[in-house]
Amino acid sequence: MNKIGVIGSGTMGNGIAHVFAQHGFDVVLVDTNKAALDKGLATIEKNLKRQADKGIIAEADVATIISRINAQTVYGMDIAQCDLVVEAATENPEIKFKIFEQLDSICKPEAILASNTSSISITKIASKTNRADKIIGMHFMNPVPVMKLVEVIRGYNTSDEVCNFIMELSKKLNKVPVEVNDYPGFVANKILMPMINEAIITLHEGVAGVEEIDTVMKLGMAHPMGPLQLADFIGLDVCLAILRVLQDGFGNPKYAPCPLLVNMVTAGKLGVKSGEGFYTYTPGSKELIVAPNFNK
Repeated sequence: MNKIGVIGSGTMGNGIAHVFAQHGFDVVLVDTNKAALDKGLATIEKNLKRQADKGIIAEADVATIISRINAQTVYGMDIAQCDLVVEAATENPEIKFKIFEQLDSICKPEAILASNTSSISITKIASKTNRADKIIGMHFMNPVPVMKLVEVIRGYNTSDEVCNFIMELSKKLNKVPVEVNDYPGFVANKILMPMINEAIITLHEGVAGVEEIDTVMKLGMAHPMGPLQLADFIGLDVCLAILRVLQDGFGNPKYAPCPLLVNMVTAGKLGVKSGEGFYTYTPGSKELIVAPNFNK
């Protein structure tokens, strides 16, 4: 397996393309939005240069790795020739279903199609194709070039052969794969999102402020990042979407998103990507400043 397709050049997509290219694979990176594609390529180059500055890769390797990435705005013959395609589009079921329908009609019959979804059913995605045995989840963690974990999610019909292959492939990327079954949120987000939601509820109920909640979890539970800062980093819209998948999938009110989270997403306060969530974010600055709505 030499040629890998990646659909979507956002935060996760460009990270996945980066990692495959860094480990010697030829990558076809597709995003129908040219501006997003250019931004994704710029991010890959910036992150590779950061790795070179830290001595993780050689300076001379930066250009070589970038040369392995073929960026396109259409699903063309290059995608059709890929042995594996990893979808990393927006966490929206209908968008993902449409992509997999397209890939199923374009890609060669033996190609494996994977989704980087953080919560959407692999079995449902597979039902939109004629190759359910070759559909699997590859849930990378953000930032992809840094984080070691890959959740490998088996759909109801995913074959043992495909699952074993993806487990071994993940190891070749210097990742640690963990096989999980196809239930809403899988493992990572089935545990993480209720915790984040409870932190937002704690803020909403006035138990403590943003910094206080995050400090308790960082110093008391040894978390590297507080849950509210982490929610900003993930994207509050993504957190809300995952909570709704959990709520719908399990039919349990304990997964109901906090009204504060719903209001913030509705108001466009999405965290780092919008410049404001529970904290405000200034380009080039790492200083955390509590957002105006939460200042005492």
